[in-house]
Amino acid sequence: MSRFLFFLPLTLLACSQQQAENTRYTGPDGPAAIPVESAGRPAQAAGSFPETFEAGGKGAYTPADETLSSGSWRFEEALIGSSDQDHKNGQHAARLRAQGRLRMNFDAAPGVRTIRISSAAYGTDPASTWELWGSLDGGRSFRRIGQPVRTQGPKLVVTTFEGGATGSLRLEIRKTDAGKGRLNIDDIVLDTATGPAAGGAASPPVPPVVGSSPAPAGTSLPPATTRQATAVVSSRDDNMALGNPSGATASLDNPTNYLLTKPQYVLSYNANRGTPTWVSWHLNRAWMGDAPRQDDFRPDPALPRQFYQVTPRSYSGSGFDRGHNCPSADRTTDLDDNSATFLMTNMIPQAGNNNQRTWSSLEEWGRQQVSRGQEIYIIMGSYGKGGTGTAGLKTTIDNGRVTVPARVWKVLVILPEGSDDLRRIPTQARIVAVDTPNDNSVSPDWSRYRVSIDAIENATGLDLLSKLPVDVQARLEAQVDTGPTR
Repeated sequence: MSRFLFFLPLTLLACSQQQAENTRYTGPDGPAAIPVESAGRPAQAAGSFPETFEAGGKGAYTPADETLSSGSWRFEEALIGSSDQDHKNGQHAARLRAQGRLRMNFDAAPGVRTIRISSAAYGTDPASTWELWGSLDGGRSFRRIGQPVRTQGPKLVVTTFEGGATGSLRLEIRKTDAGKGRLNIDDIVLDTATGPAAGGAASPPVPPVVGSSPAPAGTSLPPATTRQATAVVSSRDDNMALGNPSGATASLDNPTNYLLTKPQYVLSYNANRGTPTWVSWHLNRAWMGDAPRQDDFRPDPALPRQFYQVTPRSYSGSGFDRGHNCPSADRTTDLDDNSATFLMTNMIPQAGNNNQRTWSSLEEWGRQQVSRGQEIYIIMGSYGKGGTGTAGLKTTIDNGRVTVPARVWKVLVILPEGSDDLRRIPTQARIVAVDTPNDNSVSPDWSRYRVSIDAIENATGLDLLSKLPVDVQARLEAQVDTGPTR
């Protein structure tokens, strides 16, 4: 039996509630410009758990709602299977294909402490990866619970998520891999401290399954029972935890310092330059998964209509890459997360060698640190005017509407995975600051361009660690990193 920790405080999700864009603020950091999920349905009364799928009869993969014993569920690329190839307890189990989803259209009772879900590969299909996501705001926004689960083989394996959700909780199960394998889901059990959730009958005993007891010597458990079983990363931290470097606001009167807050990152946009001044995001294992690169470069629908909309065509023939600030590979848990990195408000005109060699190497190095048990707070930006791409030196592109920066910089605050990060940064963090020229002659070795945060602040006028005590800022920002980069 695989076990994961989940903790879903109400404030984790409340900051991402969907409202009309740029009309209602969800806190001091501004509105959620791109909601992670939008259910758009009123909450319905819940029935009983466990959900065994025995009451359903949906026989097609076409998206539709289905009323089950626990309440109404949304099925997308999913149906209720009853064939001999569906692995199930009883007569029915849910079956998902492609990147199918099962989502509650209702909230379970408050206080869920334990979630158990049985899964198996359909028939003799290859292994599948799935994730459990939760919402505490009626389905307006979701966050992943625990780590991805890899399921293979024909026997139902129980994955247990332990932790706590003090408020009402609704769940979504997402098949996330791009393979051809189909996935069976059965027996969704929700328990509170006082018994089963949603007023249901007592949860039945968990059936004996492969991996529910220690394996005999010399054998190994299926990946579904061992993958990330001891993982402690169950949530994503504040993308702007280090502060608002420029005091950006979501005001139309502030077009050169306009705040855009998205679930995936936060940025200050300069409408006069057509690029972000800075982009801030957090990176840990909860942000890293198997979602493929979307490459769907597009204008940002959250940008006010009064601002010029940069499009992918703005870069055509310019000799510069559409250079990400928050990288695509830093947001791979979900297709929506990855797609959000391709908004043009996240781009700068970047010299090809700078983007594809120097910057790519730095980004990959950061992800390697995360895979080794670190988490990183990252702020990236650019400044100056005039860079050299394949078409030579240019100060602007798109008929002067997009400024080509002269310099590109990044700050990484790296510390071991844990909680209460601002308190730990003064004693545990490694600070890496990099400032590179935006041209094709730049060295592939990013470590040659390490500087102090003070140097970047002097060049840009930003305040990059403003949430830290002033004396801590003074000490950390004066340092130039000399640590290993291999």
